[in-house]
Amino acid sequence: MAYGTRAGFDAIRTLAFGGISGTYAAVGSATTDHARVIRFVNSTNVDVFISLDGAIDHIRLASGSFLLVDFTANKVRDDGLFISVGTIFYTKGVSELGGPASGAVWIEVISAVAGGV
Repeated sequence: MAYGTRAGFDAIRTLAFGGISGTYAAVGSATTDHARVIRFVNSTNVDVFISLDGAIDHIRLASGSFLLVDFTANKVRDDGLFISVGTIFYTKGVSELGGPASGAVWIEVISAVAGGV
């Protein structure tokens, strides 16, 4: 039996604290498949913003926390929500808190990969 879609794990996207300032910086490379599950992790000592376009603050992520987003929970077919191919994630520090002194921001992505197993 063959299945039409399989889960693909992307390489972890990471940006260390020294690369995080008050302006947006890319966290790794663009997505190459439709992202189904994303985990945003902030191990820095300050809150950060996450953006999907490098201009708008989309998510505020507290220091030492993570956010897990499952766009297609319990979906078997290629329906539901996805993050587009070619999306670049960005992060910046929350300006009133100053820059981080430790840690990193990383993003883990599980994508829908066409083709059977």
